[in-house]
Amino acid sequence: MPQIPTKYFGPVEYQETDVVQFPCGLPGFESETQFLLIEPENSAPLIFLQSMRQSGLCFLTLPILTVDPRYHLSVNVDDLRLLEFHSEQAPQIGVDINCLTVIAVAESGAATANLLAPLVINRSNRLALQAIRIDTVYSHQHPLGGPCS
Repeated sequence: MPQIPTKYFGPVEYQETDVVQFPCGLPGFESETQFLLIEPENSAPLIFLQSMRQSGLCFLTLPILTVDPRYHLSVNVDDLRLLEFHSEQAPQIGVDINCLTVIAVAESGAATANLLAPLVINRSNRLALQAIRIDTVYSHQHPLGGPCS
């Protein structure tokens, strides 16, 4: 089984089917197109989005419905095509797609979630993108309770 070196988890074994493909990369990280989702049991529900190329590049994420159980996803038609959804019906979180929010932790320990631009992963083909909303219904700095310990 192949493995990748990581800064935070040491060597991690994976299967090719576990790799998530971001064809356009992530904003600010356009050359980073392959990531591995690492879900340590002792850190649930946190999910780490580990770059396959850079051992020190790892994003902290949460399932978006953990942060906001009533979250309403909005993905434009071009993004749906990029994810290879061709149906008229919008994909559903937890059924057709996994939807994650990137977490930021300030020096003070205050954590926020980016609900304005969630990570959307097609569950059937592992294609993914960051779906940036054009409205202002949600914030890119949604507070997550008190300081982290």
